[in-house]
Amino acid sequence: MTIASSKQTETLDQTPRRFKWDVIIFMVVVHAAACLAFFPSNFSWAAVGLAVFLHWVTGGLGITLGYHRLVTHRSFQTPKWLEYFLIFCGALTCQGGVIDWVGLHRIHHLHSDKPQDPHDSNQGFWWSHVGCWFYHLPADLDVPRFTKDIADDPVYKFLDKYFFPLQVLLGLGIYFLGEAYQPGLGWSFVVWGVFVRLVAVFHCTWFVNSATHKFGYRTYESDDKSTNCWWVALVTYGEGWHNNHHAFQYSARHGMQWWEIDMTWMTIQFLQLLGLATKVKLVEK
Repeated sequence: MTIASSKQTETLDQTPRRFKWDVIIFMVVVHAAACLAFFPSNFSWAAVGLAVFLHWVTGGLGITLGYHRLVTHRSFQTPKWLEYFLIFCGALTCQGGVIDWVGLHRIHHLHSDKPQDPHDSNQGFWWSHVGCWFYHLPADLDVPRFTKDIADDPVYKFLDKYFFPLQVLLGLGIYFLGEAYQPGLGWSFVVWGVFVRLVAVFHCTWFVNSATHKFGYRTYESDDKSTNCWWVALVTYGEGWHNNHHAFQYSARHGMQWWEIDMTWMTIQFLQLLGLATKVKLVEK
């Protein structure tokens, strides 16, 4: 082994033990700010409604439909303008850059529940749910190898780099929207539409990494611990049918049984009717 390769191996071994302090501080601040929702002065039904709507736009359309089924697995195709709109919505979740998100998820599928998996569930619920994101991971260095199809796209590069400033702009827009709706509601709209919504989308997404590798049932044999968990499917627009997904990663439909409700699959069907979703991949029966 050369000195260079020895140093590289040492770096990889030490990477998981190094904290990502920027991520930790950001998460602490956002979760603390979300607690402001418990103050009666920050509550309004209009703000709650805004948070629910933005949860669907950013978490449902952005993460589940855009980042995951469209970009990561290429389960279907859309016009480029719609693809860019969906990843823009996903960028508003502040789950890191889209290129990193896609790369790490592709690595997860390649090494699911093995040591190379960024959120290996064998390391415990806390690790797979949130703990893994607080550390520099060896998988971070592999992302470029798994994202060659999007790494040079200028729109992807912009959203990958500037997702945080976009969140600030969204917050300002939400504040003025609240003030226009009713003077004095601007801050309530920010608390619910930004902080509460971000925390909700964070944990809904993380439950796919943690809960659906621990709770639920298995329909298919897969080389991991993936499960189908109804309550995760409910809050993630169909992503909780995770064992189905790991068995057929390319499928645009995750809820395989009629009672496995998959709202994202319904959205894809709607886009098909409009001619905006083509080359939809499904499991052959």
